[in-house]
Amino acid sequence: MMPRLTVDCMPHMKILITGSAGHLGEALMRTLANGPHEAVGVDILRSPFTHVVGSIADRAVVDACMKGVDVVLHAATLHKPHVATHRRQDFVDTNITGTLNLLEAAVANKVRSFVFTSTTSTFGDALTPPRGAPATWITEDVVPIPKNIYGTTKVAAEDLCQLFHRNQQLPCLVLRTSRFFPEEDDVAERRAAFEEANLKANEFLYRRVDVEDVVSAHLVAMEKAPSLGFGKFIITATTPFTREDARELGTDAPAVLRRRVPGYEAIYATQGWKMLHVLDRVYDNERARSLLGWTPRYDFARVLHSVSAGIDPRSELARAIGSKGYHAS
Repeated sequence: MMPRLTVDCMPHMKILITGSAGHLGEALMRTLANGPHEAVGVDILRSPFTHVVGSIADRAVVDACMKGVDVVLHAATLHKPHVATHRRQDFVDTNITGTLNLLEAAVANKVRSFVFTSTTSTFGDALTPPRGAPATWITEDVVPIPKNIYGTTKVAAEDLCQLFHRNQQLPCLVLRTSRFFPEEDDVAERRAAFEEANLKANEFLYRRVDVEDVVSAHLVAMEKAPSLGFGKFIITATTPFTREDARELGTDAPAVLRRRVPGYEAIYATQGWKMLHVLDRVYDNERARSLLGWTPRYDFARVLHSVSAGIDPRSELARAIGSKGYHAS
C-alpha cells in the first residue's frame, strides 16, 4: 500500500505538477492521488500520470494548464545526463523559459504557492575541495559555481523564482534535492569500484535522499510557502556526521563512520560492502528540517536496519516508480 503523504489539513486545492512522467513528477502524482486535492500533470511525454501532453516552454500550454490552479509543483527539467545529448539552447528553453512561463502564469492566476525543484548540482565546483582538504560542508549559504549548462540554467531559474517573489510577491520556495534517481552512477570509476547497492548506501551518508522524502518536502513546502515567502532548502537524507568531522572525512572517512555509526562494518561485511576512503562533501539538511518542519524518514541508519533484516532499503514509492532512464535509447 502506497504511503499517505497528504496535506489533509489544507482546503481542497488544484495542484499543477510539471514533469509528471518523470521520477519525481510520478511520485508526486501517485501520492496526491491518495488525498483530497486535484492534481493535474503536464509533461512532454505521455504517461498514466500526464493529463496534458505539452511543453512548459510553450506559453499557450502553460496558460491553459494554469486555469484555476492553487499550487504549482515545478519538477520538469532537463537533467545533468542530458548535457551529453541536448543543445545548450534546449536547457535554456526548458529550464529557464519554461520556468519563466510558469511564474508569469502563476502570478496572473494568483497562485498561492509555487515550489521549484532545483538540485544540489547547482553548487558545481564548490563541491570539490583540493585533494587532502577537508570535506566541503554544504549548506544553503555556499555560493554555487555551476560547471555545466544544467547547473547554470537551474541557478538562473532559482533567481527567477526569487525575482518573482520580490517584485510580484509570489510565495515561492526552492528545493535543492540531492540524488534520488535509481539509475547507475554516472562516474565510471565509482561504478567499477563499488556494487551499485553499496554505492547508494554510502551516498545516504552525504549526498542521497529517498524519493518519498523528496515528495514529503514538496508537500510541506507548498504549505509553508505563503508564510515563508521565499527560501532555498537542501533536501537530502540527514547525515550522521557533524561539521567538526569535515577535516577527517577528507582523509579517513571510515574512521569517522566507525565513531558515528558503531557496528556498521559488521553489517557491511555481510554484503561484501566497503566504505569510501574519503568524502569530498556533505550536504546538510538542517535548515529544511528547522524552517520547513520537514522530517525525512530514510537515512543511513535505516539502510543498515533494512540490510540487516533482508529488506529492500528503498521506500515503497521508490520501488513502485522504478527506473526510467533519461533517454529513449
